[in-house]
Amino acid sequence: RPRQSGVNAITILENDHLLTARLTDGNCEIMMAVKSGRAIRFPEENVRPTGRGAIGVSGIEVDDSQDEVIGMICVNKDDKSKTVLVVSENGYGKRTLVDEYRVTNRGGKGIKTIQVTDKTGKLVGILDVTEKEDLMITCKSGITIRMPVNGISELGRATQGVKLIRLDEGDGIAAITQLDEESTIEEAREGEGPVTGVLPAEPSPE
Repeated sequence: RPRQSGVNAITILENDHLLTARLTDGNCEIMMAVKSGRAIRFPEENVRPTGRGAIGVSGIEVDDSQDEVIGMICVNKDDKSKTVLVVSENGYGKRTLVDEYRVTNRGGKGIKTIQVTDKTGKLVGILDVTEKEDLMITCKSGITIRMPVNGISELGRATQGVKLIRLDEGDGIAAITQLDEESTIEEAREGEGPVTGVLPAEPSPE
């Protein structure tokens, strides 16, 4: 009989929290990104299997107490249909070829995935996308927009990207997610459409 309260998936240390989880086929390559604009790529086999009660192993090094992991994706080196999409808190984004991220050992600092500046703001999201999908951006103000992935520029790792959305003063990007062509934003919020990512709750009325 299933436990209604669920079971522990990982032991969480103080000041930490579970960010995301992915199913893999045993042959994936893991990519993790941090707010400071770096990302790391390493083979899944470098993450040794552990029990549910373990804290896991180090994936990427953060810069300081203000830095943190913002996302994780699983990529297949033989799947050329996907690119790595990153978005910053001030609405800048781009797509980059997976091959521009060299494979390294887990636990390192990684390499630059976006040029973080005062203009771009910190990195807030990373996705692996195809040109047949759409990107949904949710702002802190509650505004949500949808755009085709194939309309987002493909640029090198070390660039800052292009402006994807014009934000009002004081607003910022809260979350990004990907949708297939037939999914609606309502389905994404209700969990009925095939989407990937974390969506914030509807903003409370003031």
